Amino acid sequence: MLLRLPTSVSEARQCLSEGAIPVGGATLQWAVWQRDGFPQQAMSLREVPEANVLGAGELGAAVLLHRVDERVPEVLHQAASRVGTGAVRRTATVGGNIVGSTLRCLLPAALVLNARATALDTAGTFETDLTELTAKRPLLLSLRWRTPLASTYRKLPETGEPPLVIAAAVTPAGESRPLLRVAVRDGYDVLTETVPYNTDPDRVLDALAGTPLGALPAPAREAVRVQVAEVLGRTAV
Repeated sequence: MLLRLPTSVSEARQCLSEGAIPVGGATLQWAVWQRDGFPQQAMSLREVPEANVLGAGELGAAVLLHRVDERVPEVLHQAASRVGTGAVRRTATVGGNIVGSTLRCLLPAALVLNARATALDTAGTFETDLTELTAKRPLLLSLRWRTPLASTYRKLPETGEPPLVIAAAVTPAGESRPLLRVAVRDGYDVLTETVPYNTDPDRVLDALAGTPLGALPAPAREAVRVQVAEVLGRTAV
């Protein structure tokens, strides 16, 4: 297998057009290739600057999970810090987790940030939302978001495999009132809902009860309640 290392978006696009398979840390893909056979060529974005951004409001797809730190919102930092083992986090990438993994531990965090994705295909770069990104699985270059007023993340290993994941964030909604976004990974499905922000947790929970999150099993609903109370308690609006 030939591993190609483009140094620009245009080179990465050329690699795609020539059939190179995108790969990050290959923490999951390697076992599949060993079973099914290796592609003739693969491509990593680790030398492409646009895929390595890390700062306020942006995160590149080639960034290793162990490098995701306090420069991003807490919900995203905590999500990255709880993926696998330290060895996995030193190899796995943001793009591989969100697009290439079935677990997608970072996806709930990105959803509550209302993140937008910059992606690449053989026609060039384009912006898309996370729903389209995970459905069509183009090559992710980076994520961008507006800084939340507060955010929280929780993974509950005791709930089974895969563990229940809950992310919540209070984010500004343009010039109107802030919104509360909650995302839950229950099994392999990720549910996300948005309700108006309110300082009264009971009113917020009543609003969430009328969404598909209200149909979650009782332990999951209780975990959502805890996270909602926590994020609202951190918000001074």
